[in-house]
Formats: sequence, C-alpha cells, structure tokens
Amino acid sequence: MDRDSALALIARLLSELFEIAPEKITPGADLYQDLDIDSIDAVDLAVEFRKQTGRQLAPEEFKKIRTVGDIVDTICAPAGKS
Repeated sequence: MDRDSALALIARLLSELFEIAPEKITPGADLYQDLDIDSIDAVDLAVEFRKQTGRQLAPEEFKKIRTVGDIVDTICAPAGKS
C-alpha cells in the first residue's frame, strides 16, 4: 500500500469510527492529544484496520504508534521492518 492510500484509509477509519473531522486528520496529528483517541479506541482502530487490510499490527508496532504518520509509516513498512 502506498502512503497516500494508507493515509486515506486511516483518515476514513478515524472519521467513520470516531466522528473525527477529516481536516483534523493529518500525518502530524497526535492520536491521543489532538484526536482524543484513548487506548480502547486505539485497539478498535487496530481491529478495524486488520479487517480492512488483512494485516495485523504486532504488539511492538502498536506500542510505537503516536501519530497518524506513525500509522502510515507502519502500514507502508515491509513486514517486520517498522
């Protein structure tokens, strides 16, 4: 998946799941501070991401994610290289 497609997918999921305004969803947006995502929401996002892409985020990948850009980086990294 390319970066633009990954960002579009994450923006759509955040908007649909958590009713976040699309203009707030930028690569630099902090999931927890800027978008008010809590840890349970983050798990829900990871589950929905897996449903949409078939890719499961490893726990060590999941723990590193803080921004929308981090999600895009993780999605676009070769498996095991994030």
